[in-house]
Amino acid sequence: MSTVSRRSFTLGALAATPLLAACGNGVGSRGSERIDARVDTTLNYLYNTYPNTRSLADKSTGMLVMPLVTEAGLGIGGGYGRGALRIGGSTVDYYSATKGSVGLQIGAQQFAHVLFFMTDDALSKFRRASGWAAGADIEYAFRDQGENIRAETTTSTSPVVAVIFGQAGLLAGLSLEGMKYTRIIP
Repeated sequence: MSTVSRRSFTLGALAATPLLAACGNGVGSRGSERIDARVDTTLNYLYNTYPNTRSLADKSTGMLVMPLVTEAGLGIGGGYGRGALRIGGSTVDYYSATKGSVGLQIGAQQFAHVLFFMTDDALSKFRRASGWAAGADIEYAFRDQGENIRAETTTSTSPVVAVIFGQAGLLAGLSLEGMKYTRIIP
């Protein structure tokens, strides 16, 4: 059995320092500022382009804003984005969105989306979950022929309303079902 000398321990600790420095936890980084700036820009675009969404936001108890989600697929696909949860107009947490899929698919696209939590219960379930997966309980608000977001009274009584907009690229179909949201430290 060999003992570790102080010199060996010190040299080992110094050698490991660059490796440990690469394992940042987000504290002191500017990641949150970048996400908040993108969220502000995304909400301004949403409200200016689709004015009906402002009343939806006013009725909601919270909003998860994902400014940019990128999806790509060639048989096997995936997607990723980062955003912020806003309650009362202030950011309270940051989240990532990930999605995986298998099937007949080819292409890539980017889009933005906002989840409007219409009930306190839906918002608290989302916040308590260690990883919340979007599923069948989401109601989608779509653009109509007049390019307005249709958010009717029946839609706003759903626990979660999703608005997807700003699509760019070509990938058949667009749904948030199967998307998993996880709290992050940017």
